[in-house]
Amino acid sequence: MEHMLETNKVELCGALAQKPVYSHTSRDVEFFTFPLEVARLSGNTDLINILVRRAQLEALEAGEGLLKISGELRSFNNRSGVGNRLVITVLAREIAFGGGEDCNRVYLRGVLCKKPNLRVTPMGRDICDLMLAVNRRYGRSDYLPCIAWGMRAREAALWDVGEAVALEGRIQSRRYIKTADGVSEEKTAFEVSVTEIERSALVGEE
Repeated sequence: MEHMLETNKVELCGALAQKPVYSHTSRDVEFFTFPLEVARLSGNTDLINILVRRAQLEALEAGEGLLKISGELRSFNNRSGVGNRLVITVLAREIAFGGGEDCNRVYLRGVLCKKPNLRVTPMGRDICDLMLAVNRRYGRSDYLPCIAWGMRAREAALWDVGEAVALEGRIQSRRYIKTADGVSEEKTAFEVSVTEIERSALVGEE
């Protein structure tokens, strides 16, 4: 459970699905984004948005095979009116091509910023929606949607806003249809599917 002490860590290994395209410039640094295709054990795949700096593009041009990425899960509010309002990406810290198998692991530690919502799927499974606020440096936070299942869902549903939790899981992409003003549009939601979760001391309180 030592990884549960991580505040925000992502480990991915998958296939480069598309070439990087320009995203934005922040503090004179250009950022590019591309989707990483990661296979699940079930055979389905998740397309995960990766954010890299221009200086990291060279590592993507000369390699082949699966791409290994270590980084952090980030969120920002999309005010353009196009696409999802909450955009979830992985900020890559280290990238390299190599062998191995598909990998999708996330370790988060933060505070519940919304009341947990327990519900039942059409198949009769308990699921609990959680919104976790994870602190960055310089006083900023990422707001990350998570889902817990079964016994973990029922336990998490009893927790209060402000509860500090640590969790382990994987990034999940999920397609759905949104209908507005009679027009249906396919969208993709991103969330962390939780495999382990526990109440935790806040960072700095140990």
